[in-house]
Amino acid sequence: MQKNRIMLSQNKRNHLLQHSTLKLSSSTNDNNDAVSSPPRGGGGGDGNLSLAKVKNFASKNFFLLGMIVAVSFARAFPKLGQNGGILRPELFIGKFGVTCIFLLSGLSLKLADLKDAVSNVSLNSLIQFMTFVAWPFAIGLPLLKVIETVAPTLFPKPLLDGLLILCCLPTTVNMCVILSAASGGNVASSLCNAVISNLMGIFATPALLLKFFGTGIELPFGDMVVKLCNKVLLPVFIGQVLRATPAKQFYNNNSKKMKRLQEVR
Repeated sequence: MQKNRIMLSQNKRNHLLQHSTLKLSSSTNDNNDAVSSPPRGGGGGDGNLSLAKVKNFASKNFFLLGMIVAVSFARAFPKLGQNGGILRPELFIGKFGVTCIFLLSGLSLKLADLKDAVSNVSLNSLIQFMTFVAWPFAIGLPLLKVIETVAPTLFPKPLLDGLLILCCLPTTVNMCVILSAASGGNVASSLCNAVISNLMGIFATPALLLKFFGTGIELPFGDMVVKLCNKVLLPVFIGQVLRATPAKQFYNNNSKKMKRLQEVR
């Protein structure tokens, strides 16, 4: 009797073990089938993912890609970009385009951000030092000497002089703001230093050219200040005034499109 009980218990245990093994094997096969089976739709998911990556890359690098397209287009059709041509770039880009950039900058910036940018003496001093000291003396002049020593016939002398003159110039008021906005930088500080460097450049650039070339130039101080005010300060001021109107909410609701507009300009 005891022996029969032991045999019955062993048979029951073997039956349970066999049932568990079959269940585990079935579950493993299901998982393998799920992993190995290709997604439905003929691989369309990968195509959609690749297209999304391309769109995301183009959106993040819109300004850089736009510059490449614009330069390529200008190379193929140079007459379209000439002053007085069919596109009238001296009017729509040189005048209205720059005004639009700073109008939108003034509309997007808070007054507190502009005050902080103006009062940041350390940053402003560093930027002006890099513009009028580091670039001409630590980069432009040594580079010129190296080229003249290593490969004196590689570039013509007027081109080398032009490179050094370029290092003596202030920043361009529109490009520094556009590049700062496109890269997610501090637009208020770039705007502030664009104005400061262009005002300082009226005195610093002639002094640097006199130092390097022994010849001085005279710049119309009054005309340049008026031009800077009309192209930069006045549009920014108007943009700040528009922040008190529904234009601010319209800009916030369409900030991406407005940023693209600045970059296209």
